[in-house]
Amino acid sequence: MNEQILLAERPKGMPTKDTFKYEKIEMPTAKEGEVLVQTLYLSVDPYMRGRMNDTKSYVPPFELNAPLAGGIVARVMESKSDRFKEGDIVTGMLPWKRYSAAEAKNLQKVDPELAPITTAIGVLGMPGLTAYFGLLEIGQPKEGETVVVSGAAGAVGSVVGQIAKIKGARVVGIAGSEDKIAYLKDELGFDEVINYKKGNVKEALKEALKEACPNGVDVYFENVGGEISDAVVSLLNKFARIPLCGQISLYNLEKQDVGPRVQTPLLINSALMKGFIVADYADKFPEGIKQLGEWVQQGKIKYSENVVEGFENVPEAFLGLFEGANLGKQLVKVAE
Repeated sequence: MNEQILLAERPKGMPTKDTFKYEKIEMPTAKEGEVLVQTLYLSVDPYMRGRMNDTKSYVPPFELNAPLAGGIVARVMESKSDRFKEGDIVTGMLPWKRYSAAEAKNLQKVDPELAPITTAIGVLGMPGLTAYFGLLEIGQPKEGETVVVSGAAGAVGSVVGQIAKIKGARVVGIAGSEDKIAYLKDELGFDEVINYKKGNVKEALKEALKEACPNGVDVYFENVGGEISDAVVSLLNKFARIPLCGQISLYNLEKQDVGPRVQTPLLINSALMKGFIVADYADKFPEGIKQLGEWVQQGKIKYSENVVEGFENVPEAFLGLFEGANLGKQLVKVAE
C-alpha cells in the first residue's frame, strides 16, 4: 500500500496537526513517458503556508482533500522513459506521497557523486537558488557595503549571508537563538548577528541594529516582515536595495498586518524594494547551480540540514518552521 498526506482544512492562523490527514492509497503505476518513484527526502518550506489559503498568489492554492506537494528527492523504481533508468536519483515538485508516478520531463537527475542528494532540495536547489538570484540580481552587494539578512539561520538566509561575504560585504544577520547566532558567526563568518528575541523588538532590535550597522544598511534581504523589517528599513542608506523574498512573521496572522508605511523611507533614500520568486530566474538555474556547487566544493559556502525521520512526522517538521525550530534546511527523511 501507498500513503499520502492531504490538506484536511484551510487553517485560520497557525496550522495544527488537524490541518493534515493521512490516507492509505493504492500503489501507482507508471504510464508511457512516466517513472515510478519512491520518496527518499521531502522538503517543507514556509511558502507552503500561503498555498493553504484559498487566495490568489504566484502559485495556485493547495486543493482541499488533495495531497500537498513540494520539493522531493526520490529513487526511480520503474521507468517508462528513456530519460531515466531504474535506480536513478531524481528531484522535482511532487505530491506528499511515499510513491508517485511522475512525468519524466518534470524531473531532474541528481548526481550523488557531486554532493549529498539532500542538497538538491537545499543549498543546490530552490533555497540556494533563491538566495543566489535574490541577492545578486536585486541586492547587487558591493565590496564594503553592509548587507542585513533576516531569517539568517534559515535555508535561504544562511546562503545569502555567505554569498554577500564572498562579494566582500559586511554581513549582519538577524536570528532567534544564541545557538543560531554562534553558528552564523563562528561557522559561516557573519560579521554580526542580532538575537531579535532579546527584549522588546521595536526598541531593542533597532538599537542593536544601529550598533551593528554604524554606516547604515545598503542591502536588506527580507525574509520575515513585521517589526523586524520596520527596524531595518529605518536605517536604509541612499540607493539601498531590498530583495523581498518572504514574510514568515505574517503568514499565520488572521488579520492584515498594519505597521509603519515603507514608502517614505524608500522615497527619501531613492531605495529599491523588489519582490521576487525563484522561478523568475528559471532560465538561469544552470548558472546558479554551477556556481553554488563550486562554492560548496571550495568550502566558501557551508550548509546545515535539520532532518526529521519518518513520513508520519511531516506535519511536525512543517509546523516547526514557524517556531524557529530549524537551523538551515528543514527536511524529512522518508526512506533509505
